[in-house]
Amino acid sequence: MEINDLNSMNFWQKLKPASDKKWLHLSAGLMWSAVGFYLVSLTSEWIKPTSRSVATVIIAAGIILALIIYRFGFSKLANKNIRRIDALKSEKPCIFAFQEWTSYPLVAFMVSLGIFLRVYSPLPKTYLAVIYIGIGFNMLLASLHFYHRVFTKK
Repeated sequence: MEINDLNSMNFWQKLKPASDKKWLHLSAGLMWSAVGFYLVSLTSEWIKPTSRSVATVIIAAGIILALIIYRFGFSKLANKNIRRIDALKSEKPCIFAFQEWTSYPLVAFMVSLGIFLRVYSPLPKTYLAVIYIGIGFNMLLASLHFYHRVFTKK
């Protein structure tokens, strides 16, 4: 390697927002919690016009959906991300490494799909509320894995 190449690498390394792995776990937990709270909070306006009994059914269905998604999907995904972060070679990886880089396009797609469903879906918002509560509450549950890792890591 030439000296200019080394200087260039040092320059980019200095710009990298590096952080301890503990902060990556915390960042992931906070991100998952924030998205979860946001999705669940969107549904409050959608459920408000319904009767109390209909709202109870919507919320219960959403929570049941959340538990199913959590059990078979997101708890495993959270644990996979925790293991991936722990296995990173650098002790101070980039703060954006809390999520696998190949997952960022998937996240962009999911955000776009969520916006599309809110704006253009032919489904009534009360049906969407079940899905949003399911995904949102599930993300809140899965975020607990990251917090557990932050507070139990030696």
